[in-house]
Amino acid sequence: MKSMTGYGHAFCRTDEYAIECEIKGYNSRYLDIVHNISQSLSAYESLVDEKINERASRGRVEVMLKLIVVKSDVRFSIDEGLLESYKEAYERIASLADTPSPVLSDYASVDGIIVKVNNADSSRYEESVRSVLEEALDAFSSGKDREGEGTRKDLERLGDRFASSLEKIKEHSAELESHYKALLVEKYEELTGNKADDSAFMTELGAILVRYSINEEVSRLTVHIAEYRKLIASTDPVGKKLDFLCQEMQRECNTIASKSQLVEINLLVVSMKDDVENIREQIRNIE
Repeated sequence: MKSMTGYGHAFCRTDEYAIECEIKGYNSRYLDIVHNISQSLSAYESLVDEKINERASRGRVEVMLKLIVVKSDVRFSIDEGLLESYKEAYERIASLADTPSPVLSDYASVDGIIVKVNNADSSRYEESVRSVLEEALDAFSSGKDREGEGTRKDLERLGDRFASSLEKIKEHSAELESHYKALLVEKYEELTGNKADDSAFMTELGAILVRYSINEEVSRLTVHIAEYRKLIASTDPVGKKLDFLCQEMQRECNTIASKSQLVEINLLVVSMKDDVENIREQIRNIE
């Protein structure tokens, strides 16, 4: 089980440059990768996405990949033809306007005369990029594993508490049927003045008791708990499956509550619904 939240950082330096990588993970329904990559390293965006997809299936992942140049490869060239054209124009203007000749800064401010030439090839950074990316992702994954293990333990505890309440409800299920039977028989005898031994009445009573029985809901919840324990023990991403399973568990609890008139069962259902809400809160943090 992995959490969606995590953090990883790595840094490497050579004589000519340094590269820093930082990865942060947050909760999100889907995998959403947000890039903050230096322009000189933009060619590695697809590599970043590929590596993150190997480590995360859900969550918002923010990636910072930064290049710090220690020894610059930037050179400057001069467009001599353009410079000569400006020089002739400036001198002609100075002659006609009887003003001083232009100074060096006048030429330097003209776009296109001085051209920046960057001879750096982004492929020279590949080994360093792969190294810092893997190191940062290892730290990121370790953090996700640690938080995920803590969440799994909480989910085990909540699941056990839910199952314990369900076992107590099973003990009261026969009592619930007896309660309804006694209630209906008493009402029948009150209205008719006769003992409740009429075959038609007993048939109808049986049908009513079936309708108000919680055995089916208890059976389904037993199956759901088994599936729940299987999922939280899995190493696969199970967040979405657990969320769907919790919806089903909540639905069965609501049905039991609507059928029951026993305080003991209703109190247990309240506790179980609270457990399901706490479970859903926890699984928002896992993949």
